[in-house]
Amino acid sequence: MTIERIESTERMSRIVKHNGTVYLCGQTAASDPSWDIQEQTKRCLEKVETLLSQAGSSVNQLLSVTIYIRDMKDFAAMNEVWDAWIADVEKPARACVEARMARPDILVELSVTAAY
Repeated sequence: MTIERIESTERMSRIVKHNGTVYLCGQTAASDPSWDIQEQTKRCLEKVETLLSQAGSSVNQLLSVTIYIRDMKDFAAMNEVWDAWIADVEKPARACVEARMARPDILVELSVTAAY
């Protein structure tokens, strides 16, 4: 079975494809301290769409998404953006957890698995 790694660095690959499944590295918004949880979520989801397309997949083929947010007080605001984004597609399995982020300006990070 072949494993395809796309945009690899010394630390990670942005996309890994194996056996009909695509795995994306954690997606965060570009660093702009003025962005709130909704803007960061929107930008993360745009990046997810781009990477899925690059991998030969799409939002319609999502299998699982884990959402990490810095503070659960932002859960409802993040869900507003998520719900609008996912409204017209089959829903993936999903988990959302509060987590300490790598940098204090990161409010949300997505870990995505999809079929291709």
